[in-house]
Amino acid sequence: MKYLIFIFSMLLLACSAPKEDKNPSDLAGKKALLETKMAEYKALETSIKTLKEEIAALSPVNEKDPIQVSLDTIKKEKFVRYIDLQGSVASEDLVNAASDIGGRILQLNVVEGQAVSKGQLIARTDAEAVRTQRDEIVKAFDLAKDVFDRQKRLWDQNIGSEIQYLQAKNNKERLEKSLLTLDAQLKKANVYAPISGVVDMVFLKQGEVAGPGVPIVQILNTSRIKVVSDVPETYLGKVKVGQKVDILFPTLDKTVNRAVTMLGRTIDPSNRTFKLEIKMDNPKNELKPNLLSVIKISDYVLNDAVILPLEIIQQEVTGQKYVYIAENTNNSWKAKKVNVTTGESTEGKTVITSGLTAGDKIILKGARSMTNGQPIILENSK
Repeated sequence: MKYLIFIFSMLLLACSAPKEDKNPSDLAGKKALLETKMAEYKALETSIKTLKEEIAALSPVNEKDPIQVSLDTIKKEKFVRYIDLQGSVASEDLVNAASDIGGRILQLNVVEGQAVSKGQLIARTDAEAVRTQRDEIVKAFDLAKDVFDRQKRLWDQNIGSEIQYLQAKNNKERLEKSLLTLDAQLKKANVYAPISGVVDMVFLKQGEVAGPGVPIVQILNTSRIKVVSDVPETYLGKVKVGQKVDILFPTLDKTVNRAVTMLGRTIDPSNRTFKLEIKMDNPKNELKPNLLSVIKISDYVLNDAVILPLEIIQQEVTGQKYVYIAENTNNSWKAKKVNVTTGESTEGKTVITSGLTAGDKIILKGARSMTNGQPIILENSK
């Protein structure tokens, strides 16, 4: 059969071949010659196709041996494509407990891993210098108060000058405010937990000197955490605040669905990304800070789509894609080759935009070794 097609093609080509045209030297002549050749080529292509069809129609049919196949009924379903981003867990509350005035640590009441409550005494620092200064101010205040009381009694009896009375009053009030300031500083010698949580790190030990504002311990609250990620700027506009996303924690084999709570307002020029945050509860403290996660964000959705596995879609040398479906004619199942057009793909699946409809019986197993019209035996149908 192939030999006959070849002979007829060569004869047709020889009969229809025009005389060799001279190759013109000018541009217009070359363009005109190209158009002539293209027209001749299309006509020859059409003639060859027609001849093949006629030969196939006149040739005797050779019944091939049936192939055992498995089928699946095509159903329209929802197609969703996802963007996969790498993220990590971060704590919403991670704060340091420090002394405002500094001093030697006289007492440290916590250790790493210990649970603490907000307002709990963490440490006590040495404030001896402040206490000494306060004792001095107290003595000066007692004298100033006595002087003021004496001046007030004289002033009430219209004895003495007004300036003496005002000076005594001002001196007493100034020292009184100084005492209040020193009392406030003495209170700051005690370091309290600013939040409830767990002592994550202890930076200084009992007996060491803590400077003003220098962290003594770090407290971590893991009941409220957030998943953070850097999103490439190409996805700007595809991710929105409030959008539901799936978050996979591979280590825990756990997936949750949460809403995006924050998007960064700027693009990082070093890596062309913007920040994404997803806040969530962590009541069992199962999610630890810096735990890796995969954020799956939907960027394309198509309802009522025909979806096929990529591995069953075949391709001709011309680039045309095709699949085989099963047809039942006179209680006999045969394979039928169907050309298809594909659309978006994800995770080994692709959308078929044309060529198939819901209800078609798609051949899964055995499609790679069959031809159009070949008899088939059903192994499993759904």
